[in-house]
Amino acid sequence: MLNETLKKRLTKDRPVTSITLRIPVDVVDSLKTIAPHKGFSGYQTLLKSYISEGLRRDEATYAPDAVARLARALKKRGVSKKILDDAMRDLAV
Repeated sequence: MLNETLKKRLTKDRPVTSITLRIPVDVVDSLKTIAPHKGFSGYQTLLKSYISEGLRRDEATYAPDAVARLARALKKRGVSKKILDDAMRDLAV
């Protein structure tokens, strides 16, 4: 059964907020260069993806929910990081 946090993340019409983030120009330039190679339409989408990946990784480390425990158990049993990351990304979509 999905926990409440995960259920909320699967909702397409979640509330959003705008933030201001100061990032060095060279970092933004790198994001703009990398985004199309990773299949993203723009650097902001890539940046959100990086934030989501880091957040999911940290939640898997620090959250005691069943999905995180399952991911850790699978990793211990040899499931590759890429497969686990892809599966976690699928859950967040």
